Amino acid sequence: MWRDAALVAGKDLRIEARSRVATNQVAPFALLVLVLFAFALDPNRAVLKQAAAGLYWVAVLFCSLLAVQRSSAVESAEGARDQLRLSGLDPAGVFLGKAAAVAAQLLVLELLLGAGVVILYDVRLASLWLVTATCLLATVGLAAAGTLYGSLAAGLKVRETLLPLLLLPVAAPVLLSATEAWQAAIAGHPGDGTQWLRILGVFAVIYVAFGVVMYGSLLEEA
Repeated sequence: MWRDAALVAGKDLRIEARSRVATNQVAPFALLVLVLFAFALDPNRAVLKQAAAGLYWVAVLFCSLLAVQRSSAVESAEGARDQLRLSGLDPAGVFLGKAAAVAAQLLVLELLLGAGVVILYDVRLASLWLVTATCLLATVGLAAAGTLYGSLAAGLKVRETLLPLLLLPVAAPVLLSATEAWQAAIAGHPGDGTQWLRILGVFAVIYVAFGVVMYGSLLEEA
């Protein structure tokens, strides 16, 4: 399973490195979202600082949707999904590999967005360990849930519009918990964020476990 996961993750990351979709399209889109938020709330800088954590994770959620759609589109082109299904790879390994590739892209984008929040919103991240732990756990949850529901919607003609409807309700607990943890980090009260880290960890484990068990069936159905 782990060998197959490494193969699939390497394949997806090589495709992204050659196409540069994440750097040329997703990253500018994410920064543009932050800029638009800044313009919308610029008259009141206090409100902008208070909402910085939520705005950051909304931008991350938009990026995750684009990354998952891109990951699903790669497998849908020219019968690649059928070839993947017939390749003999462990479905659990395929799921872990695709989720790992999405997570790697999201972590890079989150680092870029974090710098954007600090510069544009004049926010100081007082607890870096809490910020880092939140990003890691939330990224695992978003990548696992996105890969799972991306595969579920991959076989449908309306997958571009159906995927957000499927993913957003599932990602809402992750978004809420990550926002609360970031607010605690910005306020300089890391103790208040540890309970939200536990919630993020629970959702990450649930989504990963469910994907490992169910991805094979979803791949066949899709």
